[in-house]
Amino acid sequence: MKTTVKIQNLKCGGCANTIDKKISSLKNIDDVFVNMDTDEVSFGYGGNEDLEAVKKELSKLGYPLLGENNPRMSQAKSYVSCAIGRLSKEN
Repeated sequence: MKTTVKIQNLKCGGCANTIDKKISSLKNIDDVFVNMDTDEVSFGYGGNEDLEAVKKELSKLGYPLLGENNPRMSQAKSYVSCAIGRLSKEN
């Protein structure tokens, strides 16, 4: 199955890089694509438990789905994820 989710706090290529790497590393997840223009993440997944794992990982990284709670702590996590993504992109 394939789906696209709209997320919050996506700011740059560093964010996209972190999201791509972390989501791609999850079991049964493939074809990850982060669209910075639309704040969307598309991916293939095996079943509902895989979809829930992606949603949980996105939230953990600081990129909750649109419409979900987006507290300051989540926003701060996205800045950390962004910085990590920028650094790993340069290496």
